[in-house]
Parts: sequence; structure tokens; C-alpha cells
Amino acid sequence: MANENVSTFILRRLRDWGVRRVFAYPGDGSNGLDLAFREVPELEFVQTRHEEIAAFAASGHAKLTDEVGVCMATSGPGAIHLLNGLYDAKLDHMPVVAIVGQQARMSLGASYQQEVDLQSLFKDVAHEYVEVCMDPKQAAHLIDRAVRIAVSQRTVTAVIVPTDVQEMPYEEPPRTHGAVHSSPGWSRPHVVPTQEDLQRAADVLNAGERVAILVGRGARHATDEVVAVADLLGAGVAKALNGRAVVPDDVPYVTGSIGLLGTRPSDDMMQNCDTLLMVGTSFPYSEWLPEVGQARAVQIDIDARNLSMRYPVEVPLTGDARTTLQALRPLLFGKQDREWQQEIVAGVQRWWRILDERAHLQADPVNPQLVFHELSPRLPDGAILLADSGSATNWWARHLRMRRGMDAALSGTLATMCPSVPYALAAKLAFPERPVIAVLGDGAFQMLGMNALVDLVKYRDGWSGPCVVCVLHNNDLNQVTWEQRVMVGDAKLEASQDLPEFPYAGYAQLLGLTAVRVDRPEDVGPGWDRVLAADGPALLEVVTDPDVPPLPPHIRLEQAKGMAQSIFKGDPDRGGMIRQALKGKLEEFVTR
Repeated sequence: MANENVSTFILRRLRDWGVRRVFAYPGDGSNGLDLAFREVPELEFVQTRHEEIAAFAASGHAKLTDEVGVCMATSGPGAIHLLNGLYDAKLDHMPVVAIVGQQARMSLGASYQQEVDLQSLFKDVAHEYVEVCMDPKQAAHLIDRAVRIAVSQRTVTAVIVPTDVQEMPYEEPPRTHGAVHSSPGWSRPHVVPTQEDLQRAADVLNAGERVAILVGRGARHATDEVVAVADLLGAGVAKALNGRAVVPDDVPYVTGSIGLLGTRPSDDMMQNCDTLLMVGTSFPYSEWLPEVGQARAVQIDIDARNLSMRYPVEVPLTGDARTTLQALRPLLFGKQDREWQQEIVAGVQRWWRILDERAHLQADPVNPQLVFHELSPRLPDGAILLADSGSATNWWARHLRMRRGMDAALSGTLATMCPSVPYALAAKLAFPERPVIAVLGDGAFQMLGMNALVDLVKYRDGWSGPCVVCVLHNNDLNQVTWEQRVMVGDAKLEASQDLPEFPYAGYAQLLGLTAVRVDRPEDVGPGWDRVLAADGPALLEVVTDPDVPPLPPHIRLEQAKGMAQSIFKGDPDRGGMIRQALKGKLEEFVTR
């Protein structure tokens, strides 16, 4: 378009790539870009309370939509604030593009105000592509490559635009030596292993008598294929946290999450299988996988760099999860002996009974497991379930029964605090009619959640259906408290772990939201009913017992020793933690 400047061109180019909104916070280092939104009204400027929220929301958008997420910030401090959310996207292999302002070119190298070496700053988080637009004629190929690399490599990229370049008239590259001409556009390739490799994989799986399947987010669009293969092989299916929504929990042989936050059936299956099929997962904790040499393994991943990295794999297959499983399925023999799968089903049924018993154990004042146990049967169809990082993630991973058509997201590999409410913003903007439920602890809410709640209020118009933020109020940085006890074997350090009192529901009411505070077990279910029926965003605050331990599915000797040492060293909450830990394990033994 004639007479448009570089900033306007960049925004129009993003729109040509299908980008619908940019999560951003303004500043003088990005003024040209910010003001250009007036010229491109079809691209929405979503103003967040903090740049970190913008980056988290861009990551959440990518996780929930399969589209590129875009965030924007000013130079210096604004750019720095993006990093945590960008690392969340990078470590979970999500396509996000960061557009960042910079001081004028003539100022660079003079230690000018807010001058930061942004290429060095972003060199790791945007390691596949970070470039500076030094000339208007670069703008097209910089944006095209940033988006194309982000979506094709499932990673973070960054484009840095100095303030003077932002205001310059855009110029097409000339037809001359050294000029680069570019255009938008990319389509996902059809990647399937060779027939020879598929047959080798089928031979391993057909020979197995006790097959375990582990799926991650890379199998997100392969639900039917995973279920079909599990049916043929008589297998059970465990889920990495990022694969929470890949297969529904009402499939009888789905064992739920795996790992420290996982379930006993998943752990039992991994410790007793003779064959392992991993699909679209880079689950990092090898101690929760079979013993090395115990199981023959097949792995499917679109990125060959992730193959044979967590467990010795006999047949690594580079390919898309859905198309590879479709090609593999005709080569598999239907197993007649169903004893292994029947054992898994029985273990899953036992585990749900154990969780029911644990959720109803008495606590002071509310058992946090009850919060999720009461939510599970109330989950609306099509719900998007979002978790933060902390002890609440344990209950989110175990107690909620995902149904087909639901989705879920959390910070999987980075496991950072604070993304759940920014994710909720991204979810409601992308899917305004779908129910969204975000859960977090009081530490994450005090750190950033209270600011992101303001964003939910700001953009609530046009949304329908529930948008609930649930805060577990225990005045304790609970996950780290238990890590101090179990991993380090030391007593809780109150100076680092205790949180100041804060009126979470009262704060939400000041913002004009429906807010419910619950401090009695019998009020948990009715509290969920109220916030799920609210018109617009709502907050549920539940006062929970910090002494209820986030027990792993199997307590290892070193964990038991650590807990014993913390008690011996005079943990200030030792009385409550002993009672709750004994209750939880006793219920498991009685129910089994």
C-alpha cells in the first residue's frame, strides 16, 4: 500500500499470515508499531497489564489454537519482561513471534537510555531466528522468515525494530544484486516413516505381551488413532502433562498422568510392561519410565531431535503422530489375550476409588483434593482446563476426568509460575463461547495472577459461557515447601514459604466480578455451581490445608527419608503433615 511506513507494513504482513491479535504493552521504544494499529484495525492490539502476561498469552494462544502466537514490547525493560513467557513457549515447542522495539540506530553503542543488546538477550530463547530490521527493505523477509520458522520448527523467533526504522516509509526491495524478495505462506507437510521402518515398529509391538503407550501433546490430533492402536495391542495409555487432553479419561484403560504428579496405575503399567510406544512426547523424567532393558521401545515424533533421548528406543520413527499411527495400524495384529489390559482397567478403577477417598479425608479447613473432585463431574462440555505450576497442579493432573472435546494447557517443561490466568485470556479471546477454567495457588495469584485478572475484566465483552479462576488459599508456597521437606530433607523455612494474607474474593469483587470464598468442605460444590453459572469472569477462592501432601504415585525410599528428616529437624507444620500423609497412604492400602 502506498505511503505506509515500516510499522504499518509489519502489521499488515502479520495479518497476511493469518495473525488475528497481538498481545502487547506499549512504550516509547515501540511507539511506531503501537500507533500503526490505527491503520490496521483488522489486527487486534490486546493490551495486557505486564509484558510477561503478553508473552504467556501468546504462548497459550499457540498451545490452544495451533496458530502462531505474537507478542510485542518496547525496548529495554519491556523486551526483558517478555522472556519468561517466551521460554514457556520455547520449551513446550510452541510457535511464537516476538516483535520488539529498540533505540534509534544512531544511538546504539553509546550506552543510551534503555539500550540493551537485544540480539544477545534473545539469542537463546529465539535461537532459531532473531534479527534486527536495519533497513525498510528488510521488513518483508524478516517477518516472513520469523513466522515461517516459528510455525515450521515449533519454536520462538524474534524481530527487533529500531524506533527510527519503525517510522520510515516502507520500500519494496529493488531488482538488483543482493536484494531479497519474499512472500507469506506455509503449509504443514505430510511426514510418514518409510514402510520398512513401519514394519520394524509393528514387529516390535506385535511381539509385546504387555504394551504400554505414553502420549504427549504431539499426539493432540491423533486421539482416534491412539485409541485404535491401544485396542489392537491390548495396551494401556498414560499421558504426559502436556498430553492431558490427547485421550479422554473415560476410556477404561487410560491410566492418567505420569510422573511425580501422575497416578499409581501409570506407574504400575510402566514398571511392569515389556513394550513401550511413545507418541509425540518428550517426557523428561526417565525414572518414571521402565527400567532400561526391561522394555523394547518404539517412538514417534515429528522432530527427529527428540527421538531416543529419554529411553533406549529400538525403532525411532520420524513422522506426524496421526498419519504415522494410521500407517502403522494395518500392520498390527489384534491381540487375543486381554489379561494385561484387564489388569490395567482394574487398577484404574481402584485408583479412582482411592482418589475419591483421599478427596473426602478431613482437613483444616478444606482438603485441596476435594476442590478438584467436586469440579470434575461439573466440567462443562468443551471446557478448556488451565493449570499453573504448584501443588494445585498435582490435583489438576489427577482428579479431573477429561472428556472428548475438552482441551488443557499448562507450562509443561519450563514449569513456571503464573501462566494460567494469561492462558485464560488467550483462550477466551480465541474461543469466546467455550468454558474456561484456570486454577492456581495463592503464590502465583499474588505474583502475577491478580494483574492478569484485570485483563479478563477489560476484554470480557463479547464472551459467553464460564470463565472461572480458582485460587487455592493456604498462605504457603506449597509445592516448594514439600520439595524442601522431601527432596532436601529439611524443615520448612517459614521466611521463604509463608505468604501474606490477601482477600482474593474481595479483590475480585472490587473488579466487579462474581466472587465466592469457601472455607468449609460442604460449600465447595455449591461454590463451583455459583461461579460456573456466573455471567462473565468469576473467581472461586478456597481456603485449603497446606499440610495435605502432594503424594507421588509411589513413594521412593529417598523421598520417605527426606520427609522423616524434615520432621526430625522440627518442621513447624510437622503435626499436620504427619496426620495427612498417613491418612493418604492408609486410604490407598485400604482401598486396594
